[in-house]
Amino acid sequence: MRKIILTGGGTAGHCIPNLALVPSLKERGFEIKYIGSYEGIEKKLVENAGIPYFGISSGKLRRYFDLKNISDPFRVIKGFGEALSILRKEKPQIVFSKGGFVSVPVVRAAGLLKIPVIIHESDMTPGLANRLSFGAAVKVCCSFRETLDYLPSGKGEFTGSPIRSELLKGDRLEARSFTGIREGDYTTLLIIGGSLGAQHVNEAVRSALPRILPEFNVIHLCGRGKLDPTLNHMDGYVQYDYIDKELPDLFALADIVISRAGANAIFEILSLKKPNILVPLPSGSSRGDQILNAEAFEKAGYSYVLRDEDLGDEALINAIRYVNEHRLEYLDAMEVAKEGRAVESICSLIDSSALRSCS
Repeated sequence: MRKIILTGGGTAGHCIPNLALVPSLKERGFEIKYIGSYEGIEKKLVENAGIPYFGISSGKLRRYFDLKNISDPFRVIKGFGEALSILRKEKPQIVFSKGGFVSVPVVRAAGLLKIPVIIHESDMTPGLANRLSFGAAVKVCCSFRETLDYLPSGKGEFTGSPIRSELLKGDRLEARSFTGIREGDYTTLLIIGGSLGAQHVNEAVRSALPRILPEFNVIHLCGRGKLDPTLNHMDGYVQYDYIDKELPDLFALADIVISRAGANAIFEILSLKKPNILVPLPSGSSRGDQILNAEAFEKAGYSYVLRDEDLGDEALINAIRYVNEHRLEYLDAMEVAKEGRAVESICSLIDSSALRSCS
């Protein structure tokens, strides 16, 4: 049996797309193992999926002054040694990396051992961790066609973003039973802030609830530690700090999704064909990748973009009403989107590259 090492971590967005590949990789006869950080969010996600997990030391490469910039390079060096040892022992035919700084020592170690590496870049422009890894890669997959302009010549491959197949199997009735949301002629909004939540979005939604709830049901995924128990009495509003296995059902029930604009999240929304409002992280809180992602989706007609700096009661309510009135136009645009075959495309690349490494 051929063996593949998956790597990527730091956020769920650097791990969940890897897990989306697992069923197809198993069908193709791969034994799958994972390298991530000692205690990153990826550790629990991977172990819950029943995949053998190896933890290594990792550090972050920051563009700003921080005392950890002195110690973290030593953590990266340690992680490189640990990754080298794991790869020598496991002898995989190929490594697939979804990015995040834990992936850099793994990819570099694989390159040293002449193990083929395929990287996937989710955002419009490549992040630093992936850019540091390009030299060791045989192929760099990307979610946006425009990203090809930023990739090494001859290595770029447009594939789209891999989506978990279980997301497409949600049940509206199960969601109604789980949430207890009120019945009636209400459009259902699903607000997603990611595993850590999006505080500014949370505040805007909660402030606008008295004006939203007469027309809409609201399912609010607000992030761990960000529940507001004073709102539990509001008819038509339910909140959760985090949702796992019920998420496909909540998506099935949702008519409109409000989300940040991380690449994995927006491609999931696109695959599910949900009219949506994107509130990208402002450039001061990120490298600006979410703004570029959101602009690309708005240009394609998939999304309504509401800038974080413009977010407030009035702007949010206007955005919700606009998207609700134009839902059919958004659905038509998403219906003809061509970004939906990422898992098959990526696994085919992995398959052919692994075969070449065996020959």
